[in-house]
Amino acid sequence: MTDRFSNQVVLVTGASRGIGRATALAFAGEGAHAVINYRADEDGARQTLQQIEAAGGRGTLLRADVGQPVEIEQMVEKVEGQIGPIRVLVNNAAAFNRDSFLDVTLDEFDRVFATNVRGLFYLSQLVARRMVARREGCIIHLSSILARVSVESRTVYCAAKGAVESLTRAMALDLASHNVRVNAVAPGLIVTEALLAGMRDPARQAEIQRFIPNGRFGDPAQTAEVILFLASQAGGYVNGALIPVDGGLGAREAGPL
Repeated sequence: MTDRFSNQVVLVTGASRGIGRATALAFAGEGAHAVINYRADEDGARQTLQQIEAAGGRGTLLRADVGQPVEIEQMVEKVEGQIGPIRVLVNNAAAFNRDSFLDVTLDEFDRVFATNVRGLFYLSQLVARRMVARREGCIIHLSSILARVSVESRTVYCAAKGAVESLTRAMALDLASHNVRVNAVAPGLIVTEALLAGMRDPARQAEIQRFIPNGRFGDPAQTAEVILFLASQAGGYVNGALIPVDGGLGAREAGPL
């Protein structure tokens, strides 16, 4: 490990588990002060912090629902006022829906978009305004392979992640002249609670993994490493990009022959 992010404040939303936790751990392991945002899973967030501190890193827990504008505002004020300027924002928090298109209610549509799109937009906007004033910063969104390929009963989630990818490109153009970069990472099938919640059967898991070109599900830490690259000086000329982390699954859109 290096000190690539020494003394930098990195805000990771949805960092109580999965890719969010792995990302917070990875940044803290390279010298950053990781702000661990969570909404409901306080125990999971505390486990993230405990792992960071056990490895000698620094972190802070901060509860906020990124689907609520007032809570977003309060979170940004607390981080910037009490911890320091946000150098990297990782928009990882997400809301899921597994209803068929015909069964999705408008309330469910609004709930998913409130977190995955509106909340991401507003949090990024508040943070970006401060980054622009300092002429320094990096914003990284978590998209999904489902923004480009689909499976049944994921219509709202797919639509939300498609919006995230469009926002990535548009935000990157608006912020480039201010020395603020915006990119997105699109994970494929990564071993997280969200993945396993929709795929409990071990036989089904084995079947799906045989279909992945790399032959297995991904690890959250592998996605975190791509996020760190995008936030680092090594990724300093990468802007408005979408980086798949999917074991080649996105290249197999047509299915098995």
